[in-house]
Amino acid sequence: MTAPQAGTPPEFTMLTSDDLVTGEAVALDLPPASLGSRIASGLIDVVATVVLLILVSLVVGIAALSFDPALADAVFIAAIVVVFVGAPTALETFTRGRSLGKLALGLRTVRDDAGPISFQHALIRSLVGFVEIYALGGVPAFLSALVSGRGKRLGDFAAGTYVVRSRVALNLRPPMPIPHHLAAWAAQADIAALPTGLALAVRQYLARLPNLDPASRARVGVRLAEQVSEYVAPLPARGTAPEDFLAAVIGARRDRDLARLRRQDDFRRRLTSRAN
Repeated sequence: MTAPQAGTPPEFTMLTSDDLVTGEAVALDLPPASLGSRIASGLIDVVATVVLLILVSLVVGIAALSFDPALADAVFIAAIVVVFVGAPTALETFTRGRSLGKLALGLRTVRDDAGPISFQHALIRSLVGFVEIYALGGVPAFLSALVSGRGKRLGDFAAGTYVVRSRVALNLRPPMPIPHHLAAWAAQADIAALPTGLALAVRQYLARLPNLDPASRARVGVRLAEQVSEYVAPLPARGTAPEDFLAAVIGARRDRDLARLRRQDDFRRRLTSRAN
């Protein structure tokens, strides 16, 4: 694998646009949520947050009667941080991208490559959401969602996420497995830095392989392999076919996401069993 050469065709450079469609690939399979459902979901979340803030304020206010005034102020500020940032972050992390509003309307937050979000994504969305929704009255969030083809608010742009309709039946092709001769390499390779836009371009290319003519299949595979090789270490053995290399990288990324979700499920089950 060599570094990308100057003059790489723009249609297969790393993708950053809302559509995330390559010149010879297809758009993402998961349908984005409509603006109306996003607004309804957001209103439910705002109401729930306000109710939680009132309850927490009452509890803190009663407890603060016996506190030093400076300590009472610090506790109140901490409570605000928990309500507006901590609670939404924890909820979206443990529910894999769902808030109360999203649960009610069948929505889910996913990464730009349709993978599950992590704590980092949820935290960024909550931090930016406090500014654009609560501090600025939701105007920036509405305008951003209105002009974005995927209905992304500013927090989604910052975190690299968007919201999908999780109750839509999808007919997705089975993912391409990791080539057997690259399984050991894929288990050890460092692919954490692979950008989501580039990962999506690779996934789309692999899905379209049967429909591409041999020349395009070879040309696009080489270009994508050159770009992906910048974010992977160590590289596989010299002479590895670009298609096999790309399938191994995307397969390893998928397997690690699944392993992380299983660890989260096990952790929740242990917490639940201890609580009972």
